[in-house]
Amino acid sequence: MAKYIHSMIRVLDEEKSVGFYDKALGLKVADRYPFDGFTLVYLRNPENDVELELTINHDRAEPYTHGDGYGHIAVTVPDLDAEHARMEAAGIAPQPIKEFFREGSLMARFFFIQDPDGYKIEVLQHHGRYV
Repeated sequence: MAKYIHSMIRVLDEEKSVGFYDKALGLKVADRYPFDGFTLVYLRNPENDVELELTINHDRAEPYTHGDGYGHIAVTVPDLDAEHARMEAAGIAPQPIKEFFREGSLMARFFFIQDPDGYKIEVLQHHGRYV
C-alpha cells in the first residue's frame, strides 16, 4: 500500500518561507538539498509523519501563479482560539474563525492563513475527523 510522504509547493524566497512555516506552524527544516538550478527544503515537526517540500528555483524572479486548481493544505491544532490569537500577535494575519455545520452538528471550526507566496493554509480545531 502507498504511504503519503509529502506535498510540494514552489516558493520564491527560501528564507521568508522557512521563517513563515516555522513561526506559523512550528515546521522546521528536516533536510535541505541544493542542486544546480534549484533547492529542495523539507519541513516537518514531531507531530507529523508527513513533510512539506519547498522547491526554490534559483532563476525564478516572478511570483508563482496558483492557477485555478490549487486549494489549500490543512493542519489541526488542539486549541484553535489560542492558535488564532498567537498568530494574530505574531503578525500572521489569520482570517476570522468560522464554523461549518453538517446535519445540525458541528463538523469543523477553522480559519485560514496565507504564506508569503499566497498559498492558503486551513487551520482546524481537533474535532471529529480532523484529529
